[in-house]
Amino acid sequence: MNGWRARIGVLVPPGNPNLEPELMQLMPAGVSLHFTRMVAHGETGSHTGQEERNRTQIAHLDDNVALLNHVKPDVIVLAHTATSYTLGMQGEAELITRIEKTTGARFITAFGSVVSAFAHLGVQRIALGAPYNAVSTAKSKAHLEAHGLSVVNHAHLEGISNIYDLTAADAYRLARRVDVPSAQAVFLSGVGMPTIDALQALETDLGKPCLSSTAAMFWNALRQIGVHVPIAGFGRLLAGS
Repeated sequence: MNGWRARIGVLVPPGNPNLEPELMQLMPAGVSLHFTRMVAHGETGSHTGQEERNRTQIAHLDDNVALLNHVKPDVIVLAHTATSYTLGMQGEAELITRIEKTTGARFITAFGSVVSAFAHLGVQRIALGAPYNAVSTAKSKAHLEAHGLSVVNHAHLEGISNIYDLTAADAYRLARRVDVPSAQAVFLSGVGMPTIDALQALETDLGKPCLSSTAAMFWNALRQIGVHVPIAGFGRLLAGS
């Protein structure tokens, strides 16, 4: 039986080719993953039109959740960090309440998982690296600060045409670039940029926690379903699960 221990449902942006392979690297025995792609129009992964795609995904989210809920997941994950920047704090809280009421499953967001992960690690000062454009990166910084985190340095990748073309090497270099001594940890935002394979090397080289949206939301999903299995090789957050 698939998911004899627990089932995780994941809402994925339509053009993201990187998230499913990354999550499958992390799977504990007895836990199954189930994916539904969200609705968005235009060139997915492009900086152009990102806010419009976010809003389209939000507008269709209830239908996507209803489809995913047919597999009876124990927790549903909104695997798109930037959606939270569009929703804002109140909008995100209202969404979580509504989805949990209609599905009976726990519902978490990638961004909310990041905030929980930093609280778990006792981290307050972070360096932010993002694959977004300057405007979206500024929204990311503001949203983190609205949740009580101090962003002591931040930067975004420049000269990229599509987030989904990036590699773990790009994530590694970005994290090294944004890190400063005053940062207690480094955060790589967004689930479209591959990060999982870079996290352990970054922690070894920088000597501090390095989190990504993908790692944080998987850690939180396991926590929500009561599966406490250390997952070695991908940073201290998952290794301490």
